[in-house]
Amino acid sequence: MQCLYKDLRLAAHPTLYIFILLGALVIVPSYPYSLVFFFGCLAPFITMMYGRETNDIYYMALLPIEKRKIVTSKCFLFAVTQLSQLLFSIPFTILHAVYLPQSNVVGLNPNIAYYGFGLMIYAIFHFIFLTEFFKTAYKTGKAFIFGIIPAVICMIAMEVLPHLPGTDWLNSTISFDLLLQLPVLAGGIICYAISMILTNIIAAKQFEKVDL
Repeated sequence: MQCLYKDLRLAAHPTLYIFILLGALVIVPSYPYSLVFFFGCLAPFITMMYGRETNDIYYMALLPIEKRKIVTSKCFLFAVTQLSQLLFSIPFTILHAVYLPQSNVVGLNPNIAYYGFGLMIYAIFHFIFLTEFFKTAYKTGKAFIFGIIPAVICMIAMEVLPHLPGTDWLNSTISFDLLLQLPVLAGGIICYAISMILTNIIAAKQFEKVDL
């Protein structure tokens, strides 16, 4: 917990917190709401790049703590901010459903399925980005490219899927259709939880081999 507290206070780049507020973009009419998740992926990259320039990882490695705790702290740091972004967006999603109930012509409406897909996107990016980064604890750009490409592909699929024949229920905010979307949300939660666990285990093992 001390490592996480230190990361929240010192290591996190300001954009990590600013991008939480971008969850409010779900209130914008006819907007590709998957961009909210793109910003949620961009913020960890900026923070890790900022940490590289300030020797944050090197500094923490000099402290009398296990390397795996450094990895765990970073995993929790990004999980806290990503989930905070989603929670922050919920009131705006409700306002969107009340005042903008029409279908989003650009992509997926903010609804229950939207959050399920978002958690899946974060799970994919989180796993690839952090496991790749902790192979060297230095190459942030390479790790980001490897992680963001599949994440963007999933974002595009998320926006296109509701406009395919027979998938109108994914884009709906009607009560019955929202119930049909619950398995998507459940799948997203499961994927995110599994990703967090695997990322922590694999990245920690890789970081143990790194000679700083």
